[in-house]
Amino acid sequence: MGKLIYSMITSLDGYAEAAEGDLGFGAADDEEVHTFIDEHFRDVGTYLYGRRMYETMVFWETAHTDPDVPPHILQYARGWQAAEKIVYSATLKSVSSAKTRIERTFDPDAVRELKAEAEHDLTVDGPNLAAQAIAAGLVDEYHLFTTTTVVGGGKRFFPDGVRLELDLVEERAFHSGLIYARYRTH
Repeated sequence: MGKLIYSMITSLDGYAEAAEGDLGFGAADDEEVHTFIDEHFRDVGTYLYGRRMYETMVFWETAHTDPDVPPHILQYARGWQAAEKIVYSATLKSVSSAKTRIERTFDPDAVRELKAEAEHDLTVDGPNLAAQAIAAGLVDEYHLFTTTTVVGGGKRFFPDGVRLELDLVEERAFHSGLIYARYRTH
């Protein structure tokens, strides 16, 4: 059985997306952070995405074709390409990555079944899709990468109206000031 993990970079004031779009931290440029993320998510077998998050992440399908790509980027790209991807979207017409399918609606029972049958962990990515998984009680772990930036508004990492009791199981501070915290549900 796989765990369902929700992980995103968040602002210090708890936003996964700033109202202006930028959280002010370039994790993609930080080799230490990127290597850590790759090590922690290397065994993910399935990524669950909303349309917007998929459109951001599909970059990894062709990242390896850049001749100047650093090894830590190449390593993450290979892992991403090897995983299954499910995109939840009522509007997306087609996908541009291998091992990817579109589901028109988020079905908590289908995700429960995916978790039960999974040999590897799954992630749910993006605050809108994650809110549905949280509401259905499907998320087993929360991985927050907190920046040193306060953005004042946007889409929150945790949806409104949710109360969770979590256990802190891992934490790390990076040289850049980014703080990683991994929490597990009771």
